[in-house]
Amino acid sequence: MTTVSTAQELQNALASGASQITVDGTVQGMPMITLGPGVCLRGGVLKFGAKGVRLTRDNTLEDITIETGDTEVALLNDTGVTGLGTITLRNVTTVGQVAILAEGHVRSGHVQAEKVRVAAADVRGRYHRPHGFGVEALQGGFTLWNRQSDPAVRLTAELLDISVGTEDAPVRGSGVFVGGHGDWDGKTDGGTIAVTRLRTGKIHTDGGIAPGTPDLISGGVFVISGATVDHVESAGAVTTYGQNDMVLDNWGTVHTWTATAPVTSHGPSGIGFVNFGDITVLDVRAPIRTTGKGARGFNLYDGSLQEARFASIATEGDGSVGIQVSKPLGILEVTGDVTTTGGKGLSLVKGVQVVLKAIALSVKDTGTVNSITIGGELATSGSDVTTLEVEGTVHSLAVAGGIHATGEGSDAVHITGDRVDLDGITVTASHGDTIRRA
Repeated sequence: MTTVSTAQELQNALASGASQITVDGTVQGMPMITLGPGVCLRGGVLKFGAKGVRLTRDNTLEDITIETGDTEVALLNDTGVTGLGTITLRNVTTVGQVAILAEGHVRSGHVQAEKVRVAAADVRGRYHRPHGFGVEALQGGFTLWNRQSDPAVRLTAELLDISVGTEDAPVRGSGVFVGGHGDWDGKTDGGTIAVTRLRTGKIHTDGGIAPGTPDLISGGVFVISGATVDHVESAGAVTTYGQNDMVLDNWGTVHTWTATAPVTSHGPSGIGFVNFGDITVLDVRAPIRTTGKGARGFNLYDGSLQEARFASIATEGDGSVGIQVSKPLGILEVTGDVTTTGGKGLSLVKGVQVVLKAIALSVKDTGTVNSITIGGELATSGSDVTTLEVEGTVHSLAVAGGIHATGEGSDAVHITGDRVDLDGITVTASHGDTIRRA
């Protein structure tokens, strides 16, 4: 074991081939350092002016803080090696991005991360961004990305208790970003990453995207094309604050995604949970709440989803739909209420700013739902909106608290054809029609 307390001692230890290095206190004044294969670095605080610590193969970082500028990379990897081996991060805090990438010569590797906290970062200037569904996505404060176009290149990972940003200083960009290689349309067409567990702590992000931008988004927790995750657990509250900031977003493949803490969006055109990939079971056990114009609660835009369960969903802005289903869905359950308070407003839809009405629940003509169960009420209070809109097919519907529209000129139910049975459900409209059929 080699203990260092100055920049020169740290550089000498690395040059001499020491494999176990402990930092005592705060060390600063050195350029980026590279850990050779098998080197373990633990303890203390390292401060850099530009890039921070570069990993090679089979490295361990433990009980350490790495600080650099918000726009810099605090922790990165050498893309000149052919394999990362096992990279272990345990109780690591950074100021600056954590970016582990498979590109260049890297063709394999496993990342084992536990209690990694990105206190601050600004990744808006990163050139490389995945593209899909009409938009590009900002990288995350914590980014694990297989960018190789060869499908034979595969990374694996277990990521536990990853936290990003604070309420006072949200990360600028996405929060936790895990992905593989996708084509221009967002479909997997190259290297992949397989994650057994992705568990996140508190996430605070603000993408800093200019108002009205149609083709750029960010995500609090973002599973990108080419990523397969067995279990995602959003164990800490996830909050986004800016324009086009999704809270939870999936372009990849997830077996189960569970959220046990609040999911909140405060910016325009955000979405509490949006799915373009494939999910077996989505279980959001805490409230989804959005407050920005055009910010929606839940969207099944593309891909597949078998079961979706929510505690409650509330949106407060014009154009802010509560739930929209555009693809087949097996089971949709909400324990509490689904409510919206807005009227008509602009919202981002697949790279285009369009006018939407703050409908509480919308099943589009391409959507089919086997069973919908709402334990509370389905309600809107905005003007000139509809509470329930069914253009597709709903085989079974139960709304214990009834379907209600209280806004001026607002209808309770619009149905195209006879595609939903409303028997036994209380339907009211204070200033509009209760049921309109097309």
